[in-house]
Amino acid sequence: MSNLEQFRAETRSWLQENCPESMRQPILDESDTVGGGRKPTFKHPDQKIWLDLMGEKGWTVPAWPKEYGGGGLGKEEVKILRQEMTALHCRLPLQGMGISMLGPALLEYGTEEQKKEHLPKIAKGTIWWCQGYSEPGAGSDLASLQTKAEDLGDHYLVNGSKIWTSGADKADWIFCLVRTDNTGTKHHGISFLLFDMTTPGVSVKPILLISGRSPFCETFFDDVKVPKENLMGEQDKGWTIAKYLLTHEREMISGIGGRARKKFCETAVDSIGLENGRLADPVLRTEIAKFELNVLAFAKTMERVTDETKSGKGLGPASSIFKYYGTELNKTRCELMINVQGEKAMGWEGEDYHGGLVPRTWLRSKGNSIEGGTSEVQLNIIAKRVLGLK
Repeated sequence: MSNLEQFRAETRSWLQENCPESMRQPILDESDTVGGGRKPTFKHPDQKIWLDLMGEKGWTVPAWPKEYGGGGLGKEEVKILRQEMTALHCRLPLQGMGISMLGPALLEYGTEEQKKEHLPKIAKGTIWWCQGYSEPGAGSDLASLQTKAEDLGDHYLVNGSKIWTSGADKADWIFCLVRTDNTGTKHHGISFLLFDMTTPGVSVKPILLISGRSPFCETFFDDVKVPKENLMGEQDKGWTIAKYLLTHEREMISGIGGRARKKFCETAVDSIGLENGRLADPVLRTEIAKFELNVLAFAKTMERVTDETKSGKGLGPASSIFKYYGTELNKTRCELMINVQGEKAMGWEGEDYHGGLVPRTWLRSKGNSIEGGTSEVQLNIIAKRVLGLK
């Protein structure tokens, strides 16, 4: 037996023994995921058990070095772990911007002190991070941001505001783009700061969406003092980090396309019924089959491109393809759930309607093509940097 075959067998055995049955069920909404933080909330006690077990092995971030709280696994071992988790329907024990966005950027651009300070806490889920990028006057044109950080010697004084800050009302720390110089081009003079959300002068106001729920917030900075050691990378050169991190954000968002596939056929059968062993509605049957095939093809394409990316620099412009197609898949999924459940999908409140899960999720999905860079922006990137169009 080769080393990889042995690793696969041991991994499968460990997952079968340690992953709680409740953590092998489909994720239906955000309460089924774990973000961690200083004051974590768990919908089910097994979420904490699963997080602690995986965190102890470093498998919340299996590819990260062990000295930073990771599993120290090689690319093939990480691939095997993901395959075995998928085979057993194991949920990810921890999700969030710390793992999918800031962590990779810290590994690439952070100082050794910053890595040792922040990465182990991200891996264990003890700190919840949010992202301070978008501003009211600088949405898709992110480089036009105006939140100012004044250099006062041993610290920066930050003033300004951010919008659409996901999870800011729950987050412990923020990674934030600020302007430290106004004299050059708009891409110059941007710096990348890390600071605690409990710092005096930071305030948060949730934004309610049409779905009646929202992870988004407005975030305000009024004379916020940020120590100089919290500058990541070089002053005025944070745009390089910002671009690197955006590729990971788009990859993260693209993953929503295949969520909750397991329940599709069961729900359709319960709602519509069978005819000669097949779903009675032939049009809906075809649409579900097309969606399932597209999800599988998308997953395989992501896996292939990830395997081909050996430099460790991220996916580059391919992340725009994934972000665009993944969000379109998720919107299709939500449309299908409405069609599958028919009139029942209109229920907005009550236990019978799971608190309006289906219509609220459908409404929320409309924002997928805006957040993380609009679909129009992604298509422009694909046209210019992937297809080479003028």
